[in-house]
Amino acid sequence: MKRLLLVGLLVFALPLWISCAKKDDSGKTKQQGAQKETEVTMTIPEHIPHYDLKIKLRQYTKVDMGYDAAVLSDPEKEALGKLVQAGRVVDDIFFRQVWSGNAALEKQLNDVHAYSHERPSSEIGENHTLILDMIRYYNINFGPWDRLAVDSPFMGSLPKPQGANFYPEDMTKQEFDSFLAQHPDKDEEFRGYFTAIRRKDGALTAVPYSEEYKDLLAKAAGLLREAADILTKPENTAKVAKGVDYTTLAAYLRSRADAFSSNSYRQSDMDWMDVKDNTIDVTIGPYEVYEDALFGYKASFETFLAIRYPADSKKLEGIKRYIPKLEASLPIPAEYKNTSRGTESPVSVVDLVYSAGDTKAGVQTIAFNLPNDEAVRDAKGTKKVMLKNVSKAKFDMILLPITEQVLDPSQMDQVVFDAYFNNTLMHELSHGLGPGTIHRKDGTETTVNRELKDLYPAIEEAKADILGLYCTKMLQKEGFFEKGMDTKGYVCFLPGFFRAIRFGASSAHGNANMMEFNFLREQGAISLDQESGKFRVHLGKMPAAVEAMAKELLMIQALGDYDAASAFIEKYGQSSPELDTLLAKLKDIPVDIEPVFKAEEYLDKSLQRHVHNVPQPQEHQH
Repeated sequence: MKRLLLVGLLVFALPLWISCAKKDDSGKTKQQGAQKETEVTMTIPEHIPHYDLKIKLRQYTKVDMGYDAAVLSDPEKEALGKLVQAGRVVDDIFFRQVWSGNAALEKQLNDVHAYSHERPSSEIGENHTLILDMIRYYNINFGPWDRLAVDSPFMGSLPKPQGANFYPEDMTKQEFDSFLAQHPDKDEEFRGYFTAIRRKDGALTAVPYSEEYKDLLAKAAGLLREAADILTKPENTAKVAKGVDYTTLAAYLRSRADAFSSNSYRQSDMDWMDVKDNTIDVTIGPYEVYEDALFGYKASFETFLAIRYPADSKKLEGIKRYIPKLEASLPIPAEYKNTSRGTESPVSVVDLVYSAGDTKAGVQTIAFNLPNDEAVRDAKGTKKVMLKNVSKAKFDMILLPITEQVLDPSQMDQVVFDAYFNNTLMHELSHGLGPGTIHRKDGTETTVNRELKDLYPAIEEAKADILGLYCTKMLQKEGFFEKGMDTKGYVCFLPGFFRAIRFGASSAHGNANMMEFNFLREQGAISLDQESGKFRVHLGKMPAAVEAMAKELLMIQALGDYDAASAFIEKYGQSSPELDTLLAKLKDIPVDIEPVFKAEEYLDKSLQRHVHNVPQPQEHQH
């Protein structure tokens, strides 16, 4: 391999130097509170770096997220361009949230890419391709850690901070808890979704997101307001398809823009629940807490832009009338059932045309159920958004090939897209069922996620998975689903385990599926044929096994029992040698997809491209 010169410095095997210290106005280095200056060497090993990166990149298969542009009028396309720009800002915010060193590392990668791009091929050799591969994998992971390999570093050796960049990297759980014990009046702001914890004069302090990301949020807010104005101008509304009304979407975009500066998101969540009669579907803001592996308190920014299928959405809309009956049927004592939660539970079936931030990092989302604010859920319920084109891509390119490797051939005909899609729908619906607010004996209130802390994401994802199967059987009895949907759902669930387990133990979904697999196997609902090396679903045992697991998980949540959650994860969240052997047989099947968004074509071509938008060599796209 040829050596690469970087900024006049002879650098071998592409080392990148990152300093976490800032400078004051005098130019002298200034420490951030008690956090020491850290100089991190990001190094790609000299031996077979191309081969190593190529293997990692083959875990993701590129998918063209195109759509029929003819369904949009010119004003809608213009508004979509503004929303994509806002999404790019969300990418920038999430890069900050993942790691304090990302901005410096991104600049280094940008400099390296620019330098290598300008050098003659005789001098750079294959280094330019290596750099593009590095940038691509960095973009996929939103940082130098491999999300499919328990967040192990693929550049350098720095461990990923458990609290990402939501807390000082040297802060411990004990320090955080001790501070709140001494300052109980600060509990709400410290544990709140929308604050970052920083040090000021040596002491911990909570900084609202509206201040922490003020520059970027102001830019995003302006773009949301521009999009709202475009969609509601009288001369533009006449150009959209008959029956499409963007009044409620514009109201959401404006109130979400206001939330970016006020740091109060509840009203805009309410407005999001009221959005209807639109073709462009938008979700933007801080939502999920997966990135906060320290406590599970802090919300990450993300964006979904999609084109809505009105007919499919209307078809599934009727599911909301069953919400009270499903809640009443849960296998837990009545005192723990959430009968007061809002039952307005709209379902949107959409094709994703652009995503940004948390949802784009690593494994791609196939559906989501929001908002997470329990007050909004109590008042309005939740909305389920199904990303149909993403689901279909994963079904065709990942689930079916896995099925051929792991499932008893006699059950292959049960694995159909409708069942897979329905399992996803019921998973999202089930997020809105069960305990949310916990009423303590002393009269105070808390929430499940606050009590389960860092364990909440895995427990909640497992609950949603298993409760989805439980509720499918209930809805089949009610006549909402056709006969046999429960059976297809059970069988389709098995290869789904293997699809999600490959996301890695650091993924809440991967961890949840490992627990489900081991629990159901313990119950005899699935078994391995030693001769064929393939699994079979025992349909007669599945209903009881599903109910048993649902009960355990729901009671952990109802009691806010952190120790019980920890014990459950410890018992059922572990792999086994035979499972590892089977997973090794799937190594040539992609783990997930890497979306290529055609919606970016509506951007102004003069817009500055960041390192996370560096063009890649042309590859086959599905």
